[in-house]
Amino acid sequence: MKVKIEVTPDLDVLFGDNNENINLIEDEFGIQIGLLSDSVVLSGSKGGITKVERIFEEYEILRNQGVDFLDVDFNSILKKIASDPSASLVKLIEKRTSVKSKKSVQPRSANQKSYIESIENNDMVFGVGPAGCGKTYLSVAMAVEALESKKVNRIILVRPAVEAGEKLGFLPGTLQEKIDPYLRPLYDALHDLIEPDRLSKMFEKNIIEIAPLAFMRGRTLSDSFIILDEAQNTTTEQMKMFLTRLGNNSKAVITGDITQIDLPISSKSGLLEAIDILKEVEGIHFTFFDDTDIVRHPLVQKIVKAYDSKKVKI
Repeated sequence: MKVKIEVTPDLDVLFGDNNENINLIEDEFGIQIGLLSDSVVLSGSKGGITKVERIFEEYEILRNQGVDFLDVDFNSILKKIASDPSASLVKLIEKRTSVKSKKSVQPRSANQKSYIESIENNDMVFGVGPAGCGKTYLSVAMAVEALESKKVNRIILVRPAVEAGEKLGFLPGTLQEKIDPYLRPLYDALHDLIEPDRLSKMFEKNIIEIAPLAFMRGRTLSDSFIILDEAQNTTTEQMKMFLTRLGNNSKAVITGDITQIDLPISSKSGLLEAIDILKEVEGIHFTFFDDTDIVRHPLVQKIVKAYDSKKVKI
């Protein structure tokens, strides 16, 4: 089957740099695309052509509505449309939630959009999924926005100091120097979202606090936005301890990747147990990401899929 579609000159945004998205469309929908000066020719199955026609139509609708596509990750969106029959370009782009900080942060997939909305509407949210899907970055962006809009008075970012084979006591330096490498991803996100001078002052005034999980015991955290990162490396006791720190007018976001548990084999992951124990509790929301949500280099998606296909823990 062949279909010819007249297109506007600015389809280069949809097609990507050097038309890189054309190959993606062809692979995901099982069709071939021929480029002419004022049109494209689609060849392939009726089902695949129908889906791609719909993408072109919705792209034109959104473009005429003034939607800015410059920050849109079409790679992730096209993969989502191909894998989910209910997904569409309009649903994934229209009315996107943005997070305002030093720079505007836009969700790049339906799950990321749902994650942001769930954080806005719930006091406790779990974000679970593979590396690179934006769990930590988006939660930090939401924390910064909550602080800037005075919804909370401080941000508290927490990580268990557990890594593959490392023990804090064997690392050189002071306690702070020992724990900083474990907390580096949180520092990186903050530096990307807040101007350096302001960030330094926030650290000095304890408006933003970054600490290992063990430092949370015995505290009640009110008027705060609290993030527990790498939660797959918490034990049952640590997870319960963290979850019960929540005070009045606070939000907690718990992020983790259940394929990267670094606990001893004899220890159960507190994140896995929490998913099972809390799944029916009202007021707690779970967002589960998959490899289509990965927004790092396109190769990362392929790497995750390859390991998953062999059931290899990474």
